[in-house]
Amino acid sequence: MPHLIEPKLISGNANKPLATHIARRMSMHRGMSTELVDARIERFNDQEIFVEVYENVRGEDMFIIQSTSNPANDNLMELLIMSDALRRSSAARITAVVPYFGYARQDRRTKARTPITAKLVANMMVSAGIERVLTMDLHAAQIQGFFDIPVDNLYASPVFALDIREKFKETLPEVMVVSPDVGGVARARELAKRINAPLSIVDKRREKPGEVAEMTVIGNVQDKICIIVDDICDTAGTLCKAAEVLMENGAKEVHSYITHGVLSGPAVERISKSVMKNLVITDSIEPSEAVQATPNIRIVPTAPMFAQAILNIWNGTSVSSLFETETLEPIYEGVMRY
Repeated sequence: MPHLIEPKLISGNANKPLATHIARRMSMHRGMSTELVDARIERFNDQEIFVEVYENVRGEDMFIIQSTSNPANDNLMELLIMSDALRRSSAARITAVVPYFGYARQDRRTKARTPITAKLVANMMVSAGIERVLTMDLHAAQIQGFFDIPVDNLYASPVFALDIREKFKETLPEVMVVSPDVGGVARARELAKRINAPLSIVDKRREKPGEVAEMTVIGNVQDKICIIVDDICDTAGTLCKAAEVLMENGAKEVHSYITHGVLSGPAVERISKSVMKNLVITDSIEPSEAVQATPNIRIVPTAPMFAQAILNIWNGTSVSSLFETETLEPIYEGVMRY
């Protein structure tokens, strides 16, 4: 079915390199140039955000690429204001491409008199005119239900599976997937099934927030190459401690595959000194210079997956086809570097 409306990409300041790579990949897939829409996003002296779109977007299918990572509030406001600018400019449809969805960890009331901020953010995005959301590895899958608009939640596990099969092709029978806590078992089990590996769990108990008092390994990790899988690495305290506990329990090596490398505070220093051989993250959050300079941190690209997902949404075809490793293999051919 021919399309008269072209997909148009616009990027905030959260992760310009990823937006540029997505545009390049879309150009490759389509065989024609796809450029980011020319726009001005700046701050006044009092830090108010101002957006001006320089191109005509009337009747266009618009995709705003903007992670709501640190600084979360600024990047979220940029997303909302860009959406409002596009809506008032008569864009036909506005899709928010949010590789990392901030505030996702506040998805429920954990104690009395606390907010459910993820729901508040969902309401704000819909009110700003966003009609569809494309994201990756939401911290809690039920956040999709906070929106009254379609939400496509991509998964990093098929890309991680490709990477693991290539990186550990000689030692795959020795690989064991590890969940760093009980809450992440479903995510770890998903990856374990993809690479046909056994599963183990590190059970942790906290005395107070941010401090892990005790860790216990559930499963036999003796002489195994352990791969810790999680969605977010923030200060890396739990991750590094889990790696130590696994080595103490006889693991041969410990590697980690984390979708969103928040890596705040002492995280980079902890990882560089950790017993972990490698931490693999995606570029859903723009990596800092310190992250890029750390020898045992490696970054896998998400642009091929997001570019294909955007084209599928624009074409009205299946996005769930990208959940399969076999579908992503040709898309990622020649992209991974080892």
